[in-house]
Amino acid sequence: MISAESAAATMSHHEEDERCGPKAETPESHQGHPGLHGATHEASSLNQTAFMATVHCLTGCTIGEIIGMVLGTALGWGNWETVGLAVALAFTVGYTMTLWPLRRAGMTWNAALPLALASDTLSMTTMELVDNAIMLVIPGAMDAGLPNSLFWWSLAVSLILAGAAAFPVNRWLIARGKGHALVHAHHGC
Repeated sequence: MISAESAAATMSHHEEDERCGPKAETPESHQGHPGLHGATHEASSLNQTAFMATVHCLTGCTIGEIIGMVLGTALGWGNWETVGLAVALAFTVGYTMTLWPLRRAGMTWNAALPLALASDTLSMTTMELVDNAIMLVIPGAMDAGLPNSLFWWSLAVSLILAGAAAFPVNRWLIARGKGHALVHAHHGC
């Protein structure tokens, strides 16, 4: 794994502060706060950051997943071909959504790509496993066709459950300084 320092080597801390504004609050930045308030604020901040990371990953996965499912279904492909396309597009869109702001912040491809891979892979993998497993398990969902509401509500349910499954994964990663914690300071630059 890469550390936040090595990934941000292309920008000094001073330059980063000027371009991105104040750093996001992390559990480590609250270690000096004694008492219940500090612990409550730390958990709240961690949950909020994990939720935003989950929404970010879920957005990319959802865009790619919907395009893949719609294309595969419209083309009359089998379940495995459709799932393969949906997963490939979900990862492509998800990584692109992380890479875009990093590149706009001035990060090189050599720094941004490993950072995006390290921050998004476990979250998106969790989402894709849950999402596609649910689509395959719901009777008739994959064969329902685009005009059928079964296809759409199955896809919606599978994506919501995928996001719910990825939240604790993102929370665990961020609490350890991994996942979206690696790119959080660069988003919004």
